Amino acid sequence: MENLPKLDPITNLSPRVTRILGHNPSKFTLQGTNTYLIGTGSTRLLLDTGEGRPEWLASLKQALKDEDVRISDVILTHWHGDHVGGVKDVLSLPNHSDVKVWKHTPDSNQHPIPENKVFHTEGASLKAIHTPGHTTDHMCFLLPEENALFTGDNVLGHGTAVFEDLATYIKSLEKMSAIEGFEGRAYPAHGDVIEDGVAKVKEYISHRRERENQILKVLEGGEGGEWGSMEIVKVVYKDYPESLWAPAEGGVKQVLKKLEGDGRVIEKGGKWKLGGEGKAAL
Repeated sequence: MENLPKLDPITNLSPRVTRILGHNPSKFTLQGTNTYLIGTGSTRLLLDTGEGRPEWLASLKQALKDEDVRISDVILTHWHGDHVGGVKDVLSLPNHSDVKVWKHTPDSNQHPIPENKVFHTEGASLKAIHTPGHTTDHMCFLLPEENALFTGDNVLGHGTAVFEDLATYIKSLEKMSAIEGFEGRAYPAHGDVIEDGVAKVKEYISHRRERENQILKVLEGGEGGEWGSMEIVKVVYKDYPESLWAPAEGGVKQVLKKLEGDGRVIEKGGKWKLGGEGKAAL
């Protein structure tokens, strides 16, 4: 956390994008959840709402006052609490009770976001792209006016992301890297702006493939060829503090599950070994 760049509560990132920080910093949310006010007219789109901290609401009110604008629509990247917690606060603002709230899989009084739906506001448009893996309902949004992509929690401004399903997540990263019109920035849900968004997405894909190969190489070299997940962690993460080994084991299990689905490893009795096309790529 101490090595992360400082982000101001309100930052005008471009003529049509203002970042409002969620004021909820942690090792999982980095400097906090980024929420974005999008557009150039008297009404704007709001992407994500933080977790509902009073400081975030104060910053949102200040940004609306500074621009003399109101919100027409709240668009949510996915269901996690640090993205949807402030919805009620937006609806409680004066003259905002009629704001429409959109989510891929909507809750009551919300609207669904189908694939390729385009949200329009003066000076900007957002095209919805379903990119599951971090969560089943996760969505990214293309901003064609800037050739930019709001990446949600799939790609962060610093470090790597967590995911529910690795195989699905990698497919979504590959989908993101090939989005027509995405050639510029990535605006992540956590961390600073990424100037070369496509390069960062491809970096994420390479990192995940590298981790797969590291695990396959461990399995290749094992005596008897069978390894427990924590035994693998102790090799792959040997240069990391032991305090990180337990959370790292969850990621290793995700990789093993994907490799099992690919027919490259076999699990029996809590132990893993190579199977089928299990060799690491050269």
